[in-house]
Amino acid sequence: MNFLKRMLISAFAGILVLLPISCEEELQTLGEGVIGEEPFSTGTQVFDVFAFNKGIQAVQTNKLPLYQLGSFNDPIYGRTQASITTQLTLSQVNPSFGDFSQATEDNSDNDGNSSTIQENETVKEVFLYLPFQLPAASDGDLDGVDDAFDADPEDPNSDSDNDGVSDITERNDGTDPLNPDTDGDGINDADDEATPVNIFPKRFELDSIYGDITGPIRLKVERSTFFLRDLDPNANFEEAQEYFSTQTFSPGFVSDVLFEGDVTINDEEILFFEEDDPDTDDIDESLVVDVRLNPGIRIPLDPQFFQENLLDKEGSTELLSQANFANFLRGIHISAETIDEEILFLFNLATQQNAANPANITITYEYDDVNTNDTSDDDSDDTIEQVERDFTLSFLIDNGGVVIGNAVNTLINEDFPPSVADNLDTGSNASRIFLKGGSGALAEIALFDEDGGQEIINQIKANNWIINEANLVFYVDRESLDATGENVIEPPRLYLYNSETNQPVYNLGTEIINNANPFGSFLNYDGRLQTENDRGVKYTIRITEHINDIIVRDSTNARLSLAVSSNIGIIGSAEAMGDAGPVDVPVMTTINPLGTILFGSNVDAANENKKLQLEIFFTETN
Repeated sequence: MNFLKRMLISAFAGILVLLPISCEEELQTLGEGVIGEEPFSTGTQVFDVFAFNKGIQAVQTNKLPLYQLGSFNDPIYGRTQASITTQLTLSQVNPSFGDFSQATEDNSDNDGNSSTIQENETVKEVFLYLPFQLPAASDGDLDGVDDAFDADPEDPNSDSDNDGVSDITERNDGTDPLNPDTDGDGINDADDEATPVNIFPKRFELDSIYGDITGPIRLKVERSTFFLRDLDPNANFEEAQEYFSTQTFSPGFVSDVLFEGDVTINDEEILFFEEDDPDTDDIDESLVVDVRLNPGIRIPLDPQFFQENLLDKEGSTELLSQANFANFLRGIHISAETIDEEILFLFNLATQQNAANPANITITYEYDDVNTNDTSDDDSDDTIEQVERDFTLSFLIDNGGVVIGNAVNTLINEDFPPSVADNLDTGSNASRIFLKGGSGALAEIALFDEDGGQEIINQIKANNWIINEANLVFYVDRESLDATGENVIEPPRLYLYNSETNQPVYNLGTEIINNANPFGSFLNYDGRLQTENDRGVKYTIRITEHINDIIVRDSTNARLSLAVSSNIGIIGSAEAMGDAGPVDVPVMTTINPLGTILFGSNVDAANENKKLQLEIFFTETN
């Protein structure tokens, strides 16, 4: 199931009462009135909300948490084509390939040591690996089977492959709970007493893939000739360089083709087995898994290119530092074209400390090595053998949240249809709200009136209301979505934040946080899509704390911004070019390809019941 479509539907009951915890005197005064049995009443009031659509021409797309690759056709907003241009990062600067540095090899004839020779390092194979995103919590009953494939995701004793052995038992025994005959010998696992254990690839539920994964996709990897700067020369090299989604690199800044071909998507692990040792007749090491890679795209690259531009450069200034290497080998450009159906992937290009299965390029090479046969003082029985080693190139390095390296996402969008484009940046209170991630659209929200609503705020203060709950309810324009005739993938959650500070309206101090599931967190804030018959109906966003800040704590009634987001827990912002000038957008909006249409407040009479309004539930002392 798609990451951005997954949503935990949880019940939320009760009334949230938020009072200013720092104003003890005021709390006591309000409490005395209630304890003294003074009459009080509860009520609900709705207030006007004004919505203004904002178009986004380009977003900053370097040093992102996730990168898009492929194409996505939104039935409302059109097609987006995504490619990646990235630097390559040496796993070790000034590396020595083989056992000796190049300087030692060059002096091997004069050092009097028979063990130092020209090692003749030769690239054997090169593979690019891009791991798919996996759900944070996909195995609810911990039986070894992801929920998407589990016969009963809440019962570890379910039997997903109907072989007579429960999922949890197969996990513990090392057999495949999704294959009734793990070793393929014709004997059911329940009856097989000689099944090799833990040698099958596990299936994973894949995240962040949009489209039909059953069809192939055509990938192309080329050398990039564009130098990605880390620092901006226009800011005296004191600020990070920003690259935007409209920056194009192909065909103007690419050269050598390192791979071009069709790739199929697989949700299984990629397994590598040990080589069988001929000296151990009673053990077959080829049945032992040596390495497990999470599902991903793994394609071969041109070995000769890396021979000439990496191994043959051993000891040269090009490899002396990462800066030199980035200037010499500018990076690679990755593009994808769909063959039958549109498909878009999101990848994490960053390598984190101790993280398993990071994206990388692995160069496997062979070199000559002297075997002294344990007689180092006698070279008469020395032999030369070939030894195999790996050297890796990373893309980005995530050093505790500080990203080292540079990669840029190019996002080429079709022009929005007139029904969308004509309603962006009009300055008018909108009848429809248009939201689209990436180079798309967001909305600016004004509460009470267009100019700050101070008169209404003063009246609420004079009423001495205790704000129990305050909601913004955004109804989905189902007619517009359904008119496309296609199944629109709707954003499962919306993100509301302060337009001036870029900070969220939720309060972490009062939120329910579950890091294992982004859509199971921030339940007080909510903002999740409510559905009927698998179609979106509305989004309810609780802004109780925000309204209390305005009414009780005299905070400014700043305008708010509404956007799609892949994870509202990540609140960083990025530069963007809006249709009306520069603007900041959430980083997690940048990487989100989805869009929707909502009702605004300037609706016609037929849709009055779906009008955007602010609902306030209050208690009033008389």
